[in-house]
Amino acid sequence: MTTNEREAFLRPGERFDDLERNGYVIIQDPSKFCFGMDAVLLSGFTRVRSGERALDLGTGTGIIPILLEAKTEGEHFTGLEIQPDIADMAARSVACNRLQDKIDIVKGDIREASRLFGLASFDVVTSNPPYMVGGTGLPNPDAPKAVARHEILCTFDDVARETARLLKSGGRFYLVHRPRRLPELLETLRHYRLEPKRMKLVHPFADRDANMVLIEAVRGGRPLMQIEAPVIVFREPGVYSPEIRDVYGY
Repeated sequence: MTTNEREAFLRPGERFDDLERNGYVIIQDPSKFCFGMDAVLLSGFTRVRSGERALDLGTGTGIIPILLEAKTEGEHFTGLEIQPDIADMAARSVACNRLQDKIDIVKGDIREASRLFGLASFDVVTSNPPYMVGGTGLPNPDAPKAVARHEILCTFDDVARETARLLKSGGRFYLVHRPRRLPELLETLRHYRLEPKRMKLVHPFADRDANMVLIEAVRGGRPLMQIEAPVIVFREPGVYSPEIRDVYGY
C-alpha cells in the first residue's frame, strides 16, 4: 500500500505509529488514548496456537489483535470495543494493514460479550482492562482516556464473568493489571473457575517496585500456578532492557 493510500485512512488529529512488526502500523489519536507498554507486554505474554481463535475484550485501537496476528500462529482474532469512534479507528487500522481476513473489530459492550459471540466460542481471551476502581471525581467520565483507565463502563468482575462464558473448556485468559489489586484479581478469577496458572510481575527498573502484573488463567484448570521471572522494562532511563528488545520486540 502506498503512502497516499494509507493517508486516506487517517482522520483529523490522527497519526500512524510504526509497530515494528511485519510492516504494520496503527492509527492513534493522542487526544484520545494511545497504547502503552502494558499492551506490548500482554501481546508477548499471550500464547495463541495454530488454529485457535482469540478475542480481546476492550480492544481500544486494536493494538493487541494486530500484535497477536503478527506474533502468533492463531487462526483468527477479534477485538471488542464499546466506544464507536475508537472502534472505527481500530477497524481502519485493520484495513490499512490488509488484515480484514484475520481480524474483526466489533462494537459492543463487554458486559454483553457472551450474548454477542456465544458461549464457549473462543480458545483464548485477552484483556487490558481499566485499572482504577470507579469514575468518581473525574472531570469528564465519558472521555476515552477516562473510560480506558477507570471502571466506568465495566468492572473486573464483568470481564472475568464474560471471559468464563466465552472460553471453551481448557481455554486460556491472559490479562495485564496492577499488582495492588492482585488479591482481588485472583479471588475473582477463581470464583468464575478461571484458575491462575502463570504470573509474571513487571518492574520499570530493577530497583523499583512492580507496577504491572501479567496473569494466565485456564477455564476449569487445576490449582497450580507458576511464578515466572519478572520483566524489567528499562536498563536505565530511556534504554529498554534486552528482554524488552529481544522478547517483546521493542
